[in-house]
This record gives sequence, structure tokens and C-alpha cells, in this order.
Amino acid sequence: MYRPFDAFQPTGKCISVIGSGGKTSFLRYLSKRLPGTVILTTSTHIFPFPEFPLVDVAQMNREQALSAVRSALDINRIICLGKSEPSGKLADPSPFLPFEDLLKEADHILVEADGSAGRPLKAHRPWEPVIPACSDQTVCLVGASCIGKPVSEVCHCPDLFASLAETSPDAPATEEVIAKVLNREALADAYLVNQINALPDPESARRLCDLIDKDAFPCSLLEKTSDS
Repeated sequence: MYRPFDAFQPTGKCISVIGSGGKTSFLRYLSKRLPGTVILTTSTHIFPFPEFPLVDVAQMNREQALSAVRSALDINRIICLGKSEPSGKLADPSPFLPFEDLLKEADHILVEADGSAGRPLKAHRPWEPVIPACSDQTVCLVGASCIGKPVSEVCHCPDLFASLAETSPDAPATEEVIAKVLNREALADAYLVNQINALPDPESARRLCDLIDKDAFPCSLLEKTSDS
């Protein structure tokens, strides 16, 4: 019920995913449902996807990296790409391996374009998100589990969020407050209000979607089976 593809449809070859409350799950979900070959990567930082082969370009030059990508895609439909760091995360490979070059190697590129520190809600700082110039569509995730809870408890950058919403960090993140911030930021082409499985009544998620200026869809990325 309320799976992302019930209504939302991806557009173009390069899709950037921003926001909070399920970006990694959505990238995994989307990569399995897009046709053809897929590169999962980041314009900032991302954890590797353990179920997909990793092309780590940390010790490679541009030509070596392109060759490794081609070889990996020859035998795998979906791969993960990045530059490994001591933290265990992968960094943006594009400084020497531009996303435009990757578009020639795969049918789709999915880019995680910001972080949220594990919170279901966030406000974007001036340098966020980092959307590649070649991106065809930006999708923003919002975690419905934040609805009604204090901004300070559920939001990444709560002071900034409260300032945009013209409220207090201690105020509840109501549907109206969340929509006000999303509409003021206006960073995405489409919005997915995820985690509706965490709500006693999905009506609040639907109400939030109605208040967002762009196309917005309630959904659940809760994985119940291995292919969900």
C-alpha cells in the first residue's frame, strides 16, 4: 500500500534524491525498478550498498575509473560508485569522473545529493543540496514520522527550519509548518512523504501532500520482502 510507484514516476536518466526520512531506502527501491543499468552514487557522501558491487575510485585516475565502471556494468545491472573514506562512507567521485561521463556508461544514474543525519525532517543550508548540472529530476523525501513532533527532536538543522517556518524549534512540525518550509525552499520537482506506515492514520500524510506546491505523494518504503 502506498508504494512510491503507485503514482510517482521517475523522469530522465539522472535523478537526484534529497531531503530526509528514507533517501537510502528510496535509492535502493528505485534502482531495482528502473530498466537497464543503474549507477548509485553521490554528490556529497553516502554509505555503500552492501547488496550491490562497489566501484571504489579512491586509488584510480579517470581512465582507470571509467574502465572499472564499464567492467562492473558488463556483469552487474546495478553498481555503487564513490571514493572511499576512513569514515566508511563514499565521497563524490565527480571531481575527476564527471556525472556527464557516467551518463554515457549507464542507462540511469541515481545521486544522493544531501544528508540528514538520520532525521526524518531537514532544512537545507545555503550550500545544499548539491544537484549535478546534468540532473533531469530532483526528488525530495520527507519522513512522515516527524508530523506533530517538536521540530528540535525530528529535524536536521532545526534552528534553520524554524526560521524558515517562522516558528520556534520547540513547536510541533505540523503539516502546515512542514509544507511552508518545503514550499519556501522549492528545491525539488516531486516530493515523497515516506514512512506513512509509522502513522496511526495516513490522512496527515495525505494532507501534507495536498499542501505542497509541487507533485507530492504519500508512500511507504518499509521493506517486507527481499524484492520490496
